[in-house]
Amino acid sequence: MPMLTIENLEVYYGMIRAIKGISFSVEEGEVIALIGANGAGKTTILHTITGLISPRSGKIDFEGHDLVKTPAHKIVSLGMAHVPEGRRIFPSLTVYENLKLGAYTRKDKAGIEETLKQVYRHFPRLEERKNQVAGTLSGGEQQMLAMGRALMSNPRIILMDEPSMGLSPLYVTEIFSIIKEISKEGKTVLLVEQNAKKALEIANRAYVLETGTISMEGKASEFMQNDLVRKAYLGE
Repeated sequence: MPMLTIENLEVYYGMIRAIKGISFSVEEGEVIALIGANGAGKTTILHTITGLISPRSGKIDFEGHDLVKTPAHKIVSLGMAHVPEGRRIFPSLTVYENLKLGAYTRKDKAGIEETLKQVYRHFPRLEERKNQVAGTLSGGEQQMLAMGRALMSNPRIILMDEPSMGLSPLYVTEIFSIIKEISKEGKTVLLVEQNAKKALEIANRAYVLETGTISMEGKASEFMQNDLVRKAYLGE
C-alpha cells in the first residue's frame, strides 16, 4: 500500500480546469519528482494535497486518511509537512522562533529538542544564526530555514515546492544534497522542481506534468536517458 495515493484528481480555478484527472502514488521512503514547465499545475497539486485548495473531485489518501475531508490545519499532525514556494518564513521572528513554530503540533518537549539538534546538524548555518532575525538571512539561508521548520514537525513525508528557486548554483547544490540526506534518514519526499536535472539526480521516480495531466512517468534514472525529457526539461 503506497504512503500517498492520488486518484482521478480534478481541480478547477473558476471555469478553468487546472488539474485534469491525474493519478499517482508515493511509496514510503521514496523521493518522487514532479517536473514540468511553469503553469503545468505542479504547485496546485501540492496545495490540493495539503488542503489549501479543495478539489472538484478525486481521492487523496495518506496512510489511510482521506485528506480531501481533512481540514488543512489537521494535516500537519498526521505527519505531512509542506515547504512552500517562496519560502514563507516569518521575517520579523528569529531563526530559532521560526523553527520552534514548526513544532507547534507537538507536545513532546524532549523530542522537539532532539529534532532541533537534527535540524542544526543538517543546517549548521541556522545554529550559527539562531538569534538572527529571519528576514535578514540570504535567500539560500531562508530556504534552509523553511526546510528546517518543516522538519521540526517530525513529518513522515515532506512536500517541497521549488526549493532551488532563485538560489545561486552553490546553494542549489547544497539544498539538493541536504534533501538527499533527509531522504536517507527515512523521510519520504515529494519534490516539485523546475531544475529537472537536479531533481532527477536525487529522485527514485518521476512524473512529467503538462497542462494539468501526467504525460510520462517512470524511474528517474531512465528519464535522464530519455531524449524527449532531455530536450524538453534538461536543456540538451
